[in-house]
Amino acid sequence: MRKADIACGLALLLLGGLVLWESLKLKIGWGLNGPEGGFFPFWLAVGLVICSGAIVLKAFFLGSSYTDRPFVRKGGWVPVVKVAVPAFGMVALTEAIGLYPAAAIYLAVYMRWIGRHRWVTILLVSILLPVASYFLFDKWFLIPMPKGYWTVISGLY
Repeated sequence: MRKADIACGLALLLLGGLVLWESLKLKIGWGLNGPEGGFFPFWLAVGLVICSGAIVLKAFFLGSSYTDRPFVRKGGWVPVVKVAVPAFGMVALTEAIGLYPAAAIYLAVYMRWIGRHRWVTILLVSILLPVASYFLFDKWFLIPMPKGYWTVISGLY
């Protein structure tokens, strides 16, 4: 557990330092119209650096009190993998076939594999939710969502 805390804390510290550095290239003050472009990233990065630094310091100085606990208990990765695999699949499918068909497939797979829902519920949710999202974002709010290579080439949208 101590090694995991140190590794995660250092990774977050590095990420926070990078965001802090990049936000300094923008103005971080308060302008006539409100906060400048780097204001929020700067202060969020400051918070991230402080918190991740506290994690690393705690792991170094209080590490012996919880070193016997495993980072992940036996079988603990199974639920994480069961959630991550469909999510990664949806990202890959979104690039290939577009957001709405990928969302329909993702919802159907996830509801059946994880939720063990009935097929009628799966079909209703996995079809109606992407269709409603399409009309809401693409048609009414005119916000274009990712179309994917296959749907652009085939002219489905």
